[in-house]
Amino acid sequence: MSESPDARSLVSASSQLNLMEIDAIDDKEFDIPQVDTPPTLESILNEPEDEDEPFILEDTCFLNTENIDTHSCETSSLASSDSGDRTHLKRKKKAVEMNVTVHGSVLRHSILKGISAQMASAADKVDAGLPTAITVSSVIAVGTSHGLALVFGKDQNQALRLCLGTTAMGAEYGAVSALSINHDCTRLLCGFAKGQITMWDLANGKLLRTITDAHPPGTAILHVKFTDHPALAVCNDSGGSVFELSFRRVMGMRTCDSRCLFSGSKGEVCCVEPLHAGSELKDHPITQYSLLAMASLTKILVIGLKPSLKVWMTFPYGKTDPASVPQLAWQFVSAQKAVNPILAFCRGDHVHFLLVKKDESGTIHVIKQRQLHLNCDVISLSWINSRTLVVVDSVEKLHVVDRPSQEELDMVDLAEVQLVYNSSHFKSLATGGNVSQALALVGEKACYQSVCSYGGQVVYLGTKSVHIMTLRNWRERVDHLLKQEKFVEALALSWSFHEGTAKAVLGLFGEPAKRKGVVADKMVEILFQYVDRSLKKCPEQGKIQDMVPVMLDYCLLLQRTDLLFNQIYGRLVENSVAKGVFLESLEPYILSERIGCLTAPVMRDLLAYFQDNGMMESVEGCLVHMDITNLDIQQVVQMCWDNQLYDAMIYVFNSGMNDYLTPMEKLFQVIGPPLREGKPLTDVEVVMGNKLLVYISCCLAGRAYPLGDIPEDLVPLVKNQVFEFLIRLHSVESCQEEEVYPFIRTLLHFDTREFLNVLALTFEDFKNDKQALEYQQRIVDILLKVMVENSDFTPSQVGCLFTFLARQLAKPDNTLFVNRKLFDQVLDFLCSSDDDSRHTERQQVLLELLQVGGVVQFDEGRLLSLAEKAEFYQICEFMYEKNHLYDRIIDCYLKDPLRKEEIFNYIHNILSMPGYSPEEKHSVWDKTLQHIQELVSMDPSKSAEMVSVHFVDEVQPITTTLQEDYLVFQFLKNLLDPREGHPSQSLVKLGPDMHEQLVGLLCRFSPQEVTAFLKTSQDYRLEETIQITKQHQLHEATAFLLEKKGDIQGAFQVLLKVRAAHQKQHGQITMYRNIMCYSVSIQRIKPRRMIDR
Repeated sequence: MSESPDARSLVSASSQLNLMEIDAIDDKEFDIPQVDTPPTLESILNEPEDEDEPFILEDTCFLNTENIDTHSCETSSLASSDSGDRTHLKRKKKAVEMNVTVHGSVLRHSILKGISAQMASAADKVDAGLPTAITVSSVIAVGTSHGLALVFGKDQNQALRLCLGTTAMGAEYGAVSALSINHDCTRLLCGFAKGQITMWDLANGKLLRTITDAHPPGTAILHVKFTDHPALAVCNDSGGSVFELSFRRVMGMRTCDSRCLFSGSKGEVCCVEPLHAGSELKDHPITQYSLLAMASLTKILVIGLKPSLKVWMTFPYGKTDPASVPQLAWQFVSAQKAVNPILAFCRGDHVHFLLVKKDESGTIHVIKQRQLHLNCDVISLSWINSRTLVVVDSVEKLHVVDRPSQEELDMVDLAEVQLVYNSSHFKSLATGGNVSQALALVGEKACYQSVCSYGGQVVYLGTKSVHIMTLRNWRERVDHLLKQEKFVEALALSWSFHEGTAKAVLGLFGEPAKRKGVVADKMVEILFQYVDRSLKKCPEQGKIQDMVPVMLDYCLLLQRTDLLFNQIYGRLVENSVAKGVFLESLEPYILSERIGCLTAPVMRDLLAYFQDNGMMESVEGCLVHMDITNLDIQQVVQMCWDNQLYDAMIYVFNSGMNDYLTPMEKLFQVIGPPLREGKPLTDVEVVMGNKLLVYISCCLAGRAYPLGDIPEDLVPLVKNQVFEFLIRLHSVESCQEEEVYPFIRTLLHFDTREFLNVLALTFEDFKNDKQALEYQQRIVDILLKVMVENSDFTPSQVGCLFTFLARQLAKPDNTLFVNRKLFDQVLDFLCSSDDDSRHTERQQVLLELLQVGGVVQFDEGRLLSLAEKAEFYQICEFMYEKNHLYDRIIDCYLKDPLRKEEIFNYIHNILSMPGYSPEEKHSVWDKTLQHIQELVSMDPSKSAEMVSVHFVDEVQPITTTLQEDYLVFQFLKNLLDPREGHPSQSLVKLGPDMHEQLVGLLCRFSPQEVTAFLKTSQDYRLEETIQITKQHQLHEATAFLLEKKGDIQGAFQVLLKVRAAHQKQHGQITMYRNIMCYSVSIQRIKPRRMIDR
């Protein structure tokens, strides 16, 4: 452990609380109401001590304690003196170590070597004994086991200034068990193991008071504390009682009056902590009350000593480990736009916080804040500043915790400190050990007098040395990581300083911009160190691959691309591996547009590297995201064309030269010839054609291709250029065979529908632009001329054009003019019967044209006539529906073989849905009855279902209308037979004559189903039905009906006749079989007899 320069001079540490360094606390941390009516001291003393119910706190945060860094002071676990049985130190599980890559090493751990050496010398030379207690102010005082108090200066030499007391006094009073220095560092109070208290003048070392009757005899002094009131102190003895000490000087005599504040008979107090305020806060409204916090074994109390004794609040711990040591610590913080004290207290692993404030009306509020949960048993709790806590756990690990975020910032092993424990005083061994078992158990881990916090430093007393913990300033934290060559962690920590997200920050002053500038300079320095170290020590590719993204990220975060592409890249190019890694690493940053501009050398190297390594797709992806004005445009264009990087080529022409026409010319030159010759396009040509359409769409919409927007001042010019290009009569290098308007013609042949969609989207933006409207009319005229006067286009293509036109003409603000005769020509073309192979296609095209509003362009009578002649039944349906002639639509369905089956749904919808007049429904109803024969022949089941819903009263006429008996049979069977799968509610309730007619038809066409039908149906008459079954000689059905009638004898006779008939038939069959068998046997015997002869 090395002693840092800052540790040699403790005078540099602030001895007063600097309000400018008090950090604000988030108001959200305050979450419970204030205590307006504090309890009385008497009520507290009378409360039972077995309080189990704690306050419930929300938002408890569990600390992550993984991978802690302890390089600031490497120590191993050693036993300390004066601790009694130390096996309890291992009861708690070791805290999980925390990752310090975010915070670095926050604490600087130093040994005060001068004081430590003089402590050892005093033990040898004057028999001072071992250290037992320490306190710090402008001086450092150390008490010893032989009753001495050694006072050291806080200058660089740490010289021994005073040696207070004698070994003879120590033999009488015992060991020094507690120390306290007043606020102006003029007085020192010493408490002793046998109960005495002495006061010393720190200016001359004179003994001012010896107090022997301030508390009951036979108890050790555990704590003695000055308050901010110059003549007021408190002490706490091993009996658990707390006393107020009032110092007076009357007639030259120094006296001390004692008053009991808390009796140990009501529960031992083992820790007291008065509220101290610096000179800047001497006028704070809370300081006038001389607040005192006391921690008993079951609760904490906050009382006011001035102007009169008053209890402000109590807080029970709840269930805790009996061996846990209660802890108290005050700190002034800036909260809710005011500076107020906060009390931190704990017993075990939960730290609670109470804010004390006084409002404008004079009411005192004690407000509870979010608690802190630690994964350790706390034996020491200190504030190192208004945001940061330092705690020591039972395995002597020191944890630095940021209170607002509840993050653990650092951890240090204190085992080598050999921390001094106060166990013997809590057990009151010097007076015979007359303490309770509960207090003795707590004393096993008590180290109150070995830890002292003052001026942003925490001092720890070891058996042989004094240690001081201070927060490192931000540079020290970064440099500490750099010494370990943890460059990535150093950069991450520096960036947190830059962004103001770091915790426990010291040494950054001034305005935010100034602080950022200072940190940025440090980060640049780290970046250079990282690059040089990586290239020198780790030239292999893996290490460099880790380094390069870090360079990129932090240079971009710092907005220092000049640094990245000049100094850093200049160092990397000397190593071929590093250069390649750097260039490859640029791609994701370019694609995400984090890098938009490269220097000319880097850009050339990047393109050359990608081209040499066959990474042309990466070239295209990068080019379209970058500023390419500093490149050789012609070279890049040729490279893009040779490697089919069409997106990049277009981007280069557009961005590099503001040329939006040349890319179109190049693409037309590729896809135009095969389309004119009627050849199929290759996959590459199809891709180019699609890119061409998208590119034209982007240009006309004011968008850049493939991403972004065209500069606003160029948008009108680009639109006009593209329109002028498309409507050119001939291309620049045209031949005599070239047809007029080659570009529009090519796009129509490539993909008519998509090209017209592009135009439709473009026309949406034409509102009040006169020139644009002229272009719109001009293009429409060219489209009509090219497609109507040319037989190369299919009906679908022509239909797409007129559908497009119909949509445009149907707009309210339409300004287009299209000759209506052209629509008539298209109608004749689509309804032509010369080409039956495209019948469906032509009908769909015409239907789409009508649906978008094209019907207004035609004479409806002529349209309907041509549609009927061309058997365009969907067109006819469209027209009939438009004119509410719904009955005629039935004829359309019946004539259309593709949609014939849909007629039943259509009839049902018309007759059952609202929105149709009674006359319209009746016309459909009549038309349906007229075609009932055809409908039943088409689908008896659906016909029966339709009749059961809409024509139930017409069943008899319908059966009469049906001319074929088998058709009647199918109809009635589906209508009346419940076995046909119809829901029971859909079966029609008809008279018995219809059921008997069905029975007769079943006897004729499906006799095997008669009996089953008779069993399920109940709507027939028995006598008439029996006659029918007898007529058709269905004996089983007849027997069933006779039995149902009650004629059991008749049914039996019928069954006997059936059986006799079956037996007679069976006998004839048996005799026939016997004759056949005899004949076969004779045939077998005859050959044998011939052989015997």
